[in-house]
Amino acid sequence: MRHRPVLLVIAHGSRDPRHAATVHALVRRVRSLRPWLRVETGFLDFNIPSVQDVLESLAAEGVRDVVALPLLLTRAFHAKADIPAVLDDAPPQLRIRQAEVLGPSPLLLRALERRLYEAGLTPADKASTGVVLASAGSTDPEAIAVIADIARDWWHTGWCAVRPAFASASLPRTEDAVRELRALGCERVAVAPYVLAPGFLPDRIARGAAAADVLAEVLGPAPEVARVLLERYDTAVRAPALAAVGA
Repeated sequence: MRHRPVLLVIAHGSRDPRHAATVHALVRRVRSLRPWLRVETGFLDFNIPSVQDVLESLAAEGVRDVVALPLLLTRAFHAKADIPAVLDDAPPQLRIRQAEVLGPSPLLLRALERRLYEAGLTPADKASTGVVLASAGSTDPEAIAVIADIARDWWHTGWCAVRPAFASASLPRTEDAVRELRALGCERVAVAPYVLAPGFLPDRIARGAAAADVLAEVLGPAPEVARVLLERYDTAVRAPALAAVGA
């Protein structure tokens, strides 16, 4: 079997222990789908190992090719600034490709629907159900526009209505979007957190969903999310290799 670059999943990290546990569960699912691929995990903050520690360990082992995959749903500040800065400080012998963020992807819409059905909805409920697509929020206009586009695309699959909402930095909040869908006349309202792991902002989304009929779980280790990770990895592997980061 030919040499395959190591997949380094880069997560944000959190003081909430549920965050790291969910990231590790997702990585385990990725490994189960492709057991011959080496997959490592590094965190930008709060959790260990750090991204820098993982990169240094890989270089010390003699690894030369790495695909760094941001465990992010939108291309905002962390993907544009934080992660490139960390990779710039990697050991110079490493050749690193930075994969694209996970979203948007049709597979993520399937994962969102999976979580809603697990929470009690059925496909027959779609036409009478309004959905709040609740994301963490960002100050990056590109990221906000992507969430609005996803909500619009998802609405076209048959839901009564889909409205974006944000836990921070942007408006509307989840509770405001719930009220809007009620005012539109949707028979029921569901909140679908467009987040990967539990934590402070997902908890805020949950509080904002108090008046909704259904609150789905975070995306977490859904099989569709694992498949998106591997799609992003494969695309990065096919791209021309960058010069060694830090050289």
